[in-house]
Amino acid sequence: MLAAAILWGTTGTAQAFGPDSAQPAAIGALRLLFGGLALLAVAIFRGSLRPDKPWPKGWTLLSAGCVAAYQVCFFASVRISGVATGTVVAIGSAPILAGILAWVIRRERLSSRWMTSTALAILGCTLMIGSQNDQGVVHLTGIVLALGAGLSYAAYTVTTKRILENQAPEAVVAIVFSLGALILLPILFKSNLEWLAQENGIAVVLHLSLIATTLAYILFARGLQLIPVSTAVSLSLAEPLTATILGIFILKESFSWFSLLGMALLFLGLVFLTSNPSRTAARVRDPSSS
Repeated sequence: MLAAAILWGTTGTAQAFGPDSAQPAAIGALRLLFGGLALLAVAIFRGSLRPDKPWPKGWTLLSAGCVAAYQVCFFASVRISGVATGTVVAIGSAPILAGILAWVIRRERLSSRWMTSTALAILGCTLMIGSQNDQGVVHLTGIVLALGAGLSYAAYTVTTKRILENQAPEAVVAIVFSLGALILLPILFKSNLEWLAQENGIAVVLHLSLIATTLAYILFARGLQLIPVSTAVSLSLAEPLTATILGIFILKESFSWFSLLGMALLFLGLVFLTSNPSRTAARVRDPSSS
């Protein structure tokens, strides 16, 4: 899960190196298209696509819709608010939303360790957001889009956890991302894709598709099989930490001592959450026992 989150943390920086004419929605659609095809190739190669196992069609379509919505909201928020702020708000809001959804839908109990570590991480994210807007400039549209991305990611995690009960990880991400690509396909028909002919354009798409999607989501699905939704999404807070570090040192985005304090608290929360995994796993209530 941590390895996947670190790879996701490179997406905003990668987009910043792309052509200025590249539209965020088109980037997200291309990421799903090529990433979905690569995931299908991996699933076929590993023999993970087995027709004898039932697919929960409703959960699968909902998961694909969440994946598509996340791409559009996230890349648009990063373009408006900046890599650090957009990523921090999107992923920083996800643990709370995922915890609520997991409790309501899956009856996962939230442990005190999860609550403490998530509180530390959210406080760190808040400080990081505040340091990015220390001049009083707040991009409301970008923040709303980032919150939409956070909700989409939280819902995707909950729905994917349900599908993983019957299917292999490679099969789940392959089908879900391929369907998500189909949902966003009309965007590509309406977009000007001439920027793909540029070296930095195709390089960005390949990185987002093969590294930050294919590899990252295979790692994510395998990890999600073993840990609760709430813990999985909290571990994903390594993404804004990675994005902020890259934004500061690679893109030369402004930062303050509050940024460093926020990153330290976020890192402390992740360490606390992973220091004793056996106690962080939230118990799922068995309906038959009540």
